[in-house]
This record gives sequence, C-alpha cells and structure tokens, in this order.
Amino acid sequence: MKILIAEDDPFHRSFLAGAVREALPTCETLFEATGGQDAIEIALANEIDGVVMDLQMPEVSGIAAASRIWENRPDMRILFWSNYSDEAYVRGVSRIVPKEAVYGYLLKTASAHRLGLAMMGIFLEDQCIIDREVRGVQQRAMDLHQGLSNTEFEVLTDIALGLTDKGIAARRGVSTRSVQSRLKQLYEKLGIDQMSPNDDSSTFNSRSRAVAIALSRGLLNLESMSAAEAKLQVWMGN
Repeated sequence: MKILIAEDDPFHRSFLAGAVREALPTCETLFEATGGQDAIEIALANEIDGVVMDLQMPEVSGIAAASRIWENRPDMRILFWSNYSDEAYVRGVSRIVPKEAVYGYLLKTASAHRLGLAMMGIFLEDQCIIDREVRGVQQRAMDLHQGLSNTEFEVLTDIALGLTDKGIAARRGVSTRSVQSRLKQLYEKLGIDQMSPNDDSSTFNSRSRAVAIALSRGLLNLESMSAAEAKLQVWMGN
C-alpha cells in the first residue's frame, strides 16, 4: 500500500506519518507533500492507494488538489483532515466528491485513536468516515428550511463577487426576475428583514448584510471566494 500525506505544517505532517504507520502496517511507501500542487504531482505520478489531505494549504488548497486528483483518479480514497467544519469547506468538499468515491472528513481535534480508525475504515475497508460535527453541518446544509439550495448559494456567491442582478442573470442564464426571487429566498433564509426600496429608514443594505452574515456563519470564506473569483474570470473571458 502507498499512502500520500498532504500537509503544509511540519509538526502535523510528522504526526500523520506516525499515525499512518501505526494504523496501516501494510503501508510500504509513504509520500509526503507540503502543498496542494505537490500533492497533485505526486498522486498522478505514482500508484497511490490513498491520500490524507489537509484542507487549508497555501497556493493550491486541499479541495482544489483533491478535485484535480479525482478528475484523473475517481477511485482515489481521500481522508480530509482539517481544523475547519465551516459550511464553506463542507459544501466545497461535497461538490467535488465523485459519485462512488470513498472519502472521509475528520477534524484535527479528533484523538489519535479516532484518526487511526478513520484511516483503517477508509483505506482498508472502503468505508466513508465523516466526523459527527461535519455530518451535522451537512445535514443543516441539506435542510430545506435552514440550508441554502445550490441556486441560493450561487446567488450569494455572485453578490459577494459584486455582480448586479443583470450580471447574475447573464452569468446564470436566467431572468432578472428569477434572480430577484432567489435573492428574496436567500434573505429569508439568512433572517434579513427587507425594507421597501423607497423606504429611507432602512438600516441595512440587504446584499451587504447577506455577505456579512454568510461570512460570520462560515458559508463563505477566503478559499471559496478565491475559487469563485477564478471561475468568474473564466466566464468573463479573462
């Protein structure tokens, strides 16, 4: 068995190496990557059986690296190991996982014993292992009353990028009325009280308030917005 560890922090990388050797005694080769780009190159150049992937790494994130790896190896087993359970990360992972892929998402607060069990479950028994806290975030995201639908999340991202209603309509291929309907649903989900456009007593700008709430709740983060900006530039032809 060949396992790849992708982790930019030397201490955490050493800890993971020890955990792999203890949990997977059949691992004869252990590769280490210090960043997402290194992980992609190593995974595609070698017959890797599984990857332990940190989510937050400089330049190329764990989500971006996993996406590239899965594009070429949809059967790759990946254990995401992260400090974060924000919906932006959870949704980001969920959007890239191939239909039949075996993967895991474990928080770094988990014990070494729990980490070892997750490694054995994913890499030896082909089981998906999701941290309880992460599972709770997934369930909230899928809840029709609490979570954002894909279209609501798209319109949230678009207003965070600074697009107008007309810009969103052009990008998503819908009418401006549809955009306004999606914004209304988004505001309701986020608990934003909308005032009449002609009401000068309105305290907040709804679009700005939606972005602020989304950031405070972890619906958006730097990595998700960087990825969204890159996609926007492609759409604009830059």
